[in-house]
Parts: sequence; structure tokens; C-alpha cells
Amino acid sequence: LFRNPQGMIPFSFTVTSHFLITLALSFSIFIGITIVGFQRHGLHFFSFLLPAGVPLPLAPFLVLLELISYCFRALSLGIRLFANMMAGHSLVKILRGFSWTMLFLNNIFYFIGDLGPLFIVLALTGLELGVAISQAHVFTISICIYLNDATNLHQNESFHN
Repeated sequence: LFRNPQGMIPFSFTVTSHFLITLALSFSIFIGITIVGFQRHGLHFFSFLLPAGVPLPLAPFLVLLELISYCFRALSLGIRLFANMMAGHSLVKILRGFSWTMLFLNNIFYFIGDLGPLFIVLALTGLELGVAISQAHVFTISICIYLNDATNLHQNESFHN
């Protein structure tokens, strides 16, 4: 929550706009959630990969599919945060440079040339601040959902049907 909006400050560094940082964060959380699942359920945690009532001929295919899906959770968690932070902060910084250039164009269209980009940058800065806060929320909620899946296994199947 505090690192995402940090990049909105001029000449600052956004930690979450780098792929390796968000990937390391998401994979460490993924490993922690898996450890919690094994501590809580032991080897029964592997039943997470095979829902109840699956026909036996489909079991190997479904286990492989669920394992791939489970592993890609961590990757998608890191990519989502990285892509949104990088794109938003880059857009705002490019437009800030554009509006700074427009400030020094002293021509007859002074007010149109200066105030237009300024208002656009202010609006996008507010939007980017909202995106930075909402991405922290989405990251946290996704972690909570993954942790719930690991601790409760198949107890909430009636809600998914």
C-alpha cells in the first residue's frame, strides 16, 4: 500500500514496478501458503489437486492441470502488480515530461497549450493513485483467497457450483 504510490513522488523509485521484485514477493508468498497448507493438512494437501467426484480416467489430466494452475497463481500475482504499476507510472511520467515541455512553448495559444496538458496530467495522476491503491487491495485479497483455499481445501465447494 505504501510502496505503490511512492512512485508518484517526483524523482522517486517504485519498487513494485520491477518484475523481479514483484515475482520474488509473489513466489515467497506462494511458498509460504504452500507450507501453511502442508502444516495444516499434511500429505492430504495434495487432495487440493483433485476435486471429489472426478472420474478415474480424467484424474491424471486434471491433476496436471490443477498443478499448473496452482503454480501459475504466483506468476500471475507478480505479473499483474508489475504490469499495472509499470504502465501507470510510465504513462504519468511521460505525460509530465510532455506538459513540462509545453510550459516553455510561449506562443499565442499559451492557455490552451499549457493548461490542457496540465489538467490531463492532474487527472491521470489521480487515476494512477487510485490504481496504485487498488492494486495493493487486489494483491492482498488474492493472497487471502489463496490462503483460504490452502487452509480449507474443498470445504467451500457448494459455493462454486
